[in-house]
Amino acid sequence: MKVQLFIPCFIDQLYPQTAFNMDKVLEKACCDVEYNVNQTCCGQPAFNAGFWDDARDVASKFLKDFDTVDYVVAPSASCVGFVRNYYPKLFENSSSHNQVKNLSGRIYEFSEFLTEILKIKNYGAELNGKATYHDSCAALRECKIKQGPRELLSHVKGLELVEMEDNETCCGFGGTFSVKYEAISSGMADQKIQHALATGADYIISTDMSCLMQLDGYIKKKELKLKTMHLADVLASGWG
Repeated sequence: MKVQLFIPCFIDQLYPQTAFNMDKVLEKACCDVEYNVNQTCCGQPAFNAGFWDDARDVASKFLKDFDTVDYVVAPSASCVGFVRNYYPKLFENSSSHNQVKNLSGRIYEFSEFLTEILKIKNYGAELNGKATYHDSCAALRECKIKQGPRELLSHVKGLELVEMEDNETCCGFGGTFSVKYEAISSGMADQKIQHALATGADYIISTDMSCLMQLDGYIKKKELKLKTMHLADVLASGWG
């Protein structure tokens, strides 16, 4: 099965190892993985800031970069949800309508692709410790992802998964929200971290690095022992 990787901006720039680990897991599942080096952003930051024309320009390039018949897989429900749910708005009544519809049916968030398309839940991963899972807003509400990541984590040897209180509550990132409303954002992160600490977990795991970046910043500022891990990093742990 041929897979095209889409690597979001912040993972490309700040957390490249997560991208490599996603590739590692997909190749273990016997996927033929390709990466288009010309790819850039999906356009979501400009769209959310109200610059729809600029977002459309970036999205047009995205459509060209992934104009194939292959699956497109990304380690970010935020980006996938944006392409699926908001590209139709950006390109409404345009000549790109069918291209958008086609891409929407081929693009998947990483965990979603593993459980719904590959239908493989055990990747031989091993990580000793206790973890709690954070449902990102994008995964839960934009992509309807809930049980899949938990099923994948249940097969990780040595990992105990415990649910925290209000696991569906936002972490406070929200892109530019965390910059414009710093005090509210920090308060939301504090609440999320306190719920995680109450479980006795060693790790907070999620599908979205943007959430984990927000939470990790708070953890480091408070000098807490809690660690954050993307699902791809967990599934690539403990083997070759």
